[in-house]
Amino acid sequence: MFFFDELNVALGETKILKKITGRFAAGRLNAVVGPSGCGKTTLVKSLLGLVDYEGAVSFGGEKIDPLGGSLAGRVGMVPQFSVAHEDLTVREALGYAFDLTVAGNVDRQERLDRVSELIGMAEHSGKLVKSLSGGQMRRLGLGLELVSDPECLICDEVTSGLDPLSEDQIIALLRQLADEQEKTFLCIIHNLSKLPDFDFITVLYEGYLVYQGSYEAMCEWFDLSDPLKLYFALSQEAPEAWAERWTQHCQNEPIETPSTETTHQPVSKPSAFRQFITLFQRRVRLLARDTGYVWLLLALTFGFPCIVVIFALKGLPQIEGLALERTGSFIQQIQQNLRFQMESAETASLVTGLIMFQVVLLTLMGANNGAREIASERHILEKEKISGLRPWCYALSKLLFVGGIAILQGVWMTLFVKVICQFPGSFAMQATILSLCCLSMTWVCLGMSAVFASTEKASLLSIYLVGFQLPLSGVVLALPDMIVWVLRPFINAFWSWSGYLVTMRDFQVYDAYRIKDTSWLPSEFLAVLALIFQASVGLFAVFYGVKKRH
Repeated sequence: MFFFDELNVALGETKILKKITGRFAAGRLNAVVGPSGCGKTTLVKSLLGLVDYEGAVSFGGEKIDPLGGSLAGRVGMVPQFSVAHEDLTVREALGYAFDLTVAGNVDRQERLDRVSELIGMAEHSGKLVKSLSGGQMRRLGLGLELVSDPECLICDEVTSGLDPLSEDQIIALLRQLADEQEKTFLCIIHNLSKLPDFDFITVLYEGYLVYQGSYEAMCEWFDLSDPLKLYFALSQEAPEAWAERWTQHCQNEPIETPSTETTHQPVSKPSAFRQFITLFQRRVRLLARDTGYVWLLLALTFGFPCIVVIFALKGLPQIEGLALERTGSFIQQIQQNLRFQMESAETASLVTGLIMFQVVLLTLMGANNGAREIASERHILEKEKISGLRPWCYALSKLLFVGGIAILQGVWMTLFVKVICQFPGSFAMQATILSLCCLSMTWVCLGMSAVFASTEKASLLSIYLVGFQLPLSGVVLALPDMIVWVLRPFINAFWSWSGYLVTMRDFQVYDAYRIKDTSWLPSEFLAVLALIFQASVGLFAVFYGVKKRH
């Protein structure tokens, strides 16, 4: 099954695995044990290609690539805690796992019913994942991998924290699968009293491999009368001494695994289009189930435009007065009438302030749309990538989902404020600019969510990004020219505000503003290009962050 040769993993100057060589038995229960920090999890991550390593790893006699892509559909990963969306039912979670990993030529319902019965979750199929007990969550975790029928499952402490009965039930289920379906299990365990239940045991100690073989041979090797005394026995000698002794033993007596390789054929992977549709449908369903977030989304989408209008109420008559097309005598009239000039300037300041207010609120909505979207389910994404999910399908589904919300928010903000406040100018161009304002900020924050594994870090950086939009735009505070032109291409607020304002250039309100401020303003076309550029930066970050190993 798995074979690793001279496997070496280092984190900076610290060596986690120290040139270990060994193998795991096919079609059997394999246990990986050792004191905390000895490299157990690093070993299985190396087998899956989740960490960089030196040496060679092969599966079924075939060398695997460093990213583990050749294992998709052949090896499943069952983490310590069930990796499924809490607002899905058991039936839905298993169904989506099937649709993402198995091509359509397999009887879907028959496979799901068989897996539900096998893991003992048929009677709980209508329960939400978040309502399951610890033991049921571990069973579901197994089921999510079994729907694709892999030949090997790597289990990371699947019995940790369970009561004795649940622990026995999980191990009995693994034994049943190994005996009846010849599946191979690699299980990291902490409960040494369960070692007699396993066929092949691997012992790690301070990064060294110090034993592989049966339980009976292990007790003889370490002179144990009780498996619970294993770690005490290890502590009696230096790790290097144990490793050297084991190496010499292997040279004299090569390890014999208790099984031959299996001839299991992996199922075909679904098309990219099917994976994309499945991901998008799942996200829409999760949104409908999360009523708290739905209400927040509605409050922001419909409440923020109302706040803009409230601030504009006192100035509506003046705004309407300047929402006229330019006349040949308008400039002369302003120059001759000081009072009218002052009132016009105040109204123009109100209009430009309201435009900036819309922009800032839309960037806030964009940050809310994207900042936590990927980081909050990073553990699910990484597991599904191991199972064969195409990262770019996942990225595209997220971009279209949050992007659609952003465009709707931008269009609604434009329409509501324009109708109430009677802002002049092309609605189509104004809606395009404000939609791109929200879309670009949404995608940039989504990119942060993809790059950073921590939801807190992604959210915090998104808040900082929005907070600095207004001062760095140069609209309110005057910055040195050199700083302005260095930062300006990346400042969403400047391009959104100026692009919207320039759509009013054929109207008196624009002339009133330009009397007191003659600084450079881009055309609407240039503003749209700048916002598209910023959205593209976010798009690139999303694809990069989703593909990156975490």
